[in-house]
Amino acid sequence: MSDQLSKNISRRTALGLMAGAGLGLATMQLFSETGHSDAEALRKLLPKFSAESHTVLGRALADPAFGGSIASETVALLRRNEEIDADALMLDLLPLARTFSRPPISKYLVGVVALGASGDLYLGANLEVPGQGLGFSVHGEQSALCNAYMHGESSVSALAVTAAPCGHCRQFMYEMSPDGLIRILVSGKPATTLSSLLPAAFGPRDLGSSEGAFPVRTIKLGLTRNSSDAVTNAALEAACRSYAPYTKSPSGIAVATREGGVYAGPYIENVAFNPSLPPLQAALIALILAGKKYSTISRVVLVELEDVLISQQTVTEATLTTVAPGIRLERSTAHLA
Repeated sequence: MSDQLSKNISRRTALGLMAGAGLGLATMQLFSETGHSDAEALRKLLPKFSAESHTVLGRALADPAFGGSIASETVALLRRNEEIDADALMLDLLPLARTFSRPPISKYLVGVVALGASGDLYLGANLEVPGQGLGFSVHGEQSALCNAYMHGESSVSALAVTAAPCGHCRQFMYEMSPDGLIRILVSGKPATTLSSLLPAAFGPRDLGSSEGAFPVRTIKLGLTRNSSDAVTNAALEAACRSYAPYTKSPSGIAVATREGGVYAGPYIENVAFNPSLPPLQAALIALILAGKKYSTISRVVLVELEDVLISQQTVTEATLTTVAPGIRLERSTAHLA
């Protein structure tokens, strides 16, 4: 790469990141630099909630293990405090979900709340990558479903969204729930089902797959060269949980931060191909939902099969030039165990 081209990319990257800096979590100040939740910001964000509910939510957000999920016990407590059902609670939590949005291109913040079979709630928001094609983006619905997937949910029964899901998201949702029974909640509109929004759907069975992405199934993989490195092994574990029935090319990525955190993401395919979710984007979702910034990234490790129909290496390297300039992708190969 020429020096001038490198400078141009760096300049575009800086501009893109600055454009996004005023959006999402940083603006809402829900987390301080130490990762603790900001009670005042939470009260302003969710004015309808009682003081008791603000305390409950603040405690959940301040938990070091918080990763964008709200435990069923906390959900039940919030419902009792506010005297509302699960649907109303999901819709009321959308402003919180939107704070995790990273849309430096569109400036359009999308929040999503998913209800898992366990009763836990999973937050999600849209993510855009400045300087790269629009296909690098992650839609809010993908983010919330990926969050539930990474937490090992067996299924998702409902999604609350700030606006009606686009066709891209409907296709992705259908992969997660081929029965089409996921309920879609949008404020001010009657609840509907995915099958109503996506009639005559093209699904996994059309390409010979009998099941969708849920429940999460584990693939037995081993590293070509055994490693005691925690980040590499986190990427391997993510690869083992990836969903790749069409290319048979499982992969996973782990992102490490300077503070010592590790955030992993699996590759999740879609029968229509384009809505497939790359493993780096899945890992970035985990990073953002944990309240961390791109600037904290210190390492990125990709694990994939040595001989694969498709590789995640080049697309990952392209994304890193924007979100984590200067970070070199480390790639380890795996084999079917």
